[in-house]
Amino acid sequence: MIIKNGNVLVEGKISTKDVFIKEGKIKDFNVEGVHDNQIIDAEEMYVLPGFIDVHTHGGNGIDTNLADEKELKDLSGFFASKGVTGYLPTLLTDTHEKTCEVVEIIGNVMEKQESGSKILGIHLEGPFLSHEFKGAMPDDLIVDSSIEKFMEYEKKSNDNIKTITVAAENPGVLGLIRYAVSKEVVVSLGHTGATYEDCMMCIEEGANRITHTFNGMRQLHQHYPSILGAALESDAYCEAIVDGLHLHPAIVRLMIKTKGIDKVIGITDSVMATGLPDGKYKLGVNDIIVVDGDARLVHGDSRAGSTLTMNKALKNLMEFTRLPIEECIKMITINPAKMLNIDNDKGSLDIDKDADIVIMNKNYDVIYTIVEGRVVYNNSGK
Repeated sequence: MIIKNGNVLVEGKISTKDVFIKEGKIKDFNVEGVHDNQIIDAEEMYVLPGFIDVHTHGGNGIDTNLADEKELKDLSGFFASKGVTGYLPTLLTDTHEKTCEVVEIIGNVMEKQESGSKILGIHLEGPFLSHEFKGAMPDDLIVDSSIEKFMEYEKKSNDNIKTITVAAENPGVLGLIRYAVSKEVVVSLGHTGATYEDCMMCIEEGANRITHTFNGMRQLHQHYPSILGAALESDAYCEAIVDGLHLHPAIVRLMIKTKGIDKVIGITDSVMATGLPDGKYKLGVNDIIVVDGDARLVHGDSRAGSTLTMNKALKNLMEFTRLPIEECIKMITINPAKMLNIDNDKGSLDIDKDADIVIMNKNYDVIYTIVEGRVVYNNSGK
């Protein structure tokens, strides 16, 4: 495949060039003498690294806790239409049996997936969390940390657990963190009211990410810095739900100014209502209602994820921060790739990396999505 005449983002700069793709990899930015059957003319379009969403509960009527194999494939197709080339299905806290069932389904899909956005692994959001800061998590299903249960999740998923969110005060969590890190699973802190000291201890043991920073956690206080003090002071990556509802734009700017843009990861935390009209939906075991695009629990006042898509996240980041696309896109491409330790293959347009590419017009509408050299979404009319 050759992508011709595009405004291509390479090494932090956008310039007009071509992209030569062979066997799923980016091979060159010079196509002289190359003859290939498939040519995409990207004149006046942006050619960018594909988006990576590390925190999503679903979209287009599909919930990750409830999806079967076909629905997961359909979900991958929906995400591809939003410029996503890779994502982590995120599982809400559920029963042990249900979690085992779902991770097995996702693991099976990963083994034979051939279309749509690529599932890069599984994100377990729980069940080892805080009762006080549970947010939309079902309180009766939150349990103490258990290496044995986590090992069962690993086995059922065929070792496809990529990351897990835990609360720093959950009993037994340090042992679980040590075990998970030893298995190269990324540990994230979230849904927690723990002290600054306990959070820093978890970070020292290997936790290196904060789940939807500022949301579902004890807030910053000058005498009790809590998780936010640890998040902003440490080198941990900070997720940010950039829908304009979960975080005021000034907080997004403050996070970037404090952490540095390379340590902030834009996420959707999207739910099954994403892409659909307002109404009643599910989020795992929960009943939720969406009004004006704002998802909340039917019973209780907690927000329940978002209806954000990743292409809209990019637009929001540019609007909130007033930074150019070259900077904003880092937060939804190379930063999550580095956090997941897959940046040797994904997250930027470099020679010999996977050809995970989104092509957008000047209005930042998705025209093509390419995953490992395959066109998985085409809105060009050709």
